[in-house]
Amino acid sequence: MAPIPTPPPEPQDTPDAYVGLAAEGAEEQARARGWSTVRSLPPGAIITMEYLAGRLNFEVKEGVVIRCWKG
Repeated sequence: MAPIPTPPPEPQDTPDAYVGLAAEGAEEQARARGWSTVRSLPPGAIITMEYLAGRLNFEVKEGVVIRCWKG
């Protein structure tokens, strides 16, 4: 049986720090801090609930991050 893979460590970052930032600048900042995937979503978007290590999600309204979470 193959071993269970260990996910890479996530950046030591606070998602709440992105709330209120312009979406484009927030994405650049997140990538610079080590997030491998940054996903921008409109408010109320229907998404799957799988957790992906290294991913940061932004809920963006009128070009501004209004919510941010890991996975």
